[in-house]
Amino acid sequence: MIGNIDTREFTINDYDAAVELWQRVEGLEIAEGDDKESVAQFLGRNPGLSRVATDRSGTVGVALCGHDGRRGHIYHLAVDPTYRRRGLGKRLLDECLEGLRRVGVKRVIIMVADDNPRGREFWKRCGWEEIPGAIAMGIDL
Repeated sequence: MIGNIDTREFTINDYDAAVELWQRVEGLEIAEGDDKESVAQFLGRNPGLSRVATDRSGTVGVALCGHDGRRGHIYHLAVDPTYRRRGLGKRLLDECLEGLRRVGVKRVIIMVADDNPRGREFWKRCGWEEIPGAIAMGIDL
């Protein structure tokens, strides 16, 4: 049961509250590309896809969502620890997936940290599967 929680499009005006939430969520790493200007650019390239959940106390859930024209990506899906186990993470996820479906995306990829067992369990409960043989790689530019 979610009660009086509203969800809507995430805008750059939600950035400060989102960062505050991300900092409180275990297993979520804020890294390069998570500064306000980069998030604003991400939102501009992916209008209407990212989501925020609010109630009277403020921001209680966030999901950054976008695509590259071929694959969808969900970043920093987070729910305030006091609001967990009420279906809010799944609600935000479903709204992101619906937005990606509307723009024609057929496959969505996420990355979950090795040291985030709670996060891995959430994604598995939602029907996601690990990609065998895949190793995440990256380079700083």
